[in-house]
Amino acid sequence: MRKIHYKKTRKVNPGLLEYTGLHHKVVPDLQLFVYNAELLTEITHVVPEKLDAILHQPTQKWLNLHGLTDVELVKVIGEKVGMDTFLLTDVMNTTRRPKLEEYHDALFFSIKSILPHENSECMEVEQISFFLKDGLLVSFQEKKSDFFTHIRERLRTHAGLVRDKKTDYLLYLLLDAVMENFYITIETEENHVEELINLAKTNGSPRVLELVELHRDHFHLLKRSILPLRDSLYSLKTLGEEHPHIGVDRQTFCFFDRLHQKSLELLDQIDYDMQTLEGVGNFYFSTQSHKMNEVMKTLTVVSVFFMPLTFVVGIYGMNFDNMPELHWVNGYYIVMFGMGLLLALMFWYFKRKRWF
Repeated sequence: MRKIHYKKTRKVNPGLLEYTGLHHKVVPDLQLFVYNAELLTEITHVVPEKLDAILHQPTQKWLNLHGLTDVELVKVIGEKVGMDTFLLTDVMNTTRRPKLEEYHDALFFSIKSILPHENSECMEVEQISFFLKDGLLVSFQEKKSDFFTHIRERLRTHAGLVRDKKTDYLLYLLLDAVMENFYITIETEENHVEELINLAKTNGSPRVLELVELHRDHFHLLKRSILPLRDSLYSLKTLGEEHPHIGVDRQTFCFFDRLHQKSLELLDQIDYDMQTLEGVGNFYFSTQSHKMNEVMKTLTVVSVFFMPLTFVVGIYGMNFDNMPELHWVNGYYIVMFGMGLLLALMFWYFKRKRWF
């Protein structure tokens, strides 16, 4: 996720719509499902001018937009479904925090979808927004993706309860599909953490620390995306009790309660994985410290070996005239033998003490 940079000279117009995401090359495409228990009508490449007649039909409708680069198209959709400009601003500004907002007789929901990148260790972040009104669900996606494909197939084949219930149940299914992406991402990150644990045991390269920090950032991003979702799902319970007119049946609130429990489960798993990742960093530093201690131990033992030899050499390097050993015929050999014997005794003693 990109950081938000604020500038003092920037003039912010609350009514200005501007797409702030990264998917500027996506061609907008509008898709519509009109359904009930008996029939299903799927319309691709919907023309906005024909929405008025369809949206007033007494059926359930799911309008999905891929691509947010066409500001005028987003404005037209907002006018057709009754979305105010400030809600459209939240749709277009993908750097904002996920949120839940109750607006008159409608419900606005924004969420971050996070998936691991296929060819790198980066993560793909996409904001998805939902607008729920009585009998109508509008979803805004930054790009085309396949994690709603199974829901579309359930609509087409009349599998499950989706066509027997209202669009609030469809919203639950879509949110559940997005949350499944979190499970996939966390599982991928856990695999990377296991690889880091093995790498830290065999490799002392600073690259290990770089990877630890990278995946720590990934877990922080996941946590920052799930925490607002958890709060929103919890707030939905209160909204259901105080505002029964927001388009969510009381029988459906139990499904959103399941999503709330899932968010708690995800956060617990992320906390556990972050502790594991912190353990990898601590293990790396402990390994480096142990290696340094071994090096210092080796150098200390070597220096201790040479200390008595230096002492002997220092004595016989003094310039005194009256040093009888200097006149011995075998003095050199005797001193060298004594030095060798001293080294052997020291080696035996250190080995017995297991100092190396």
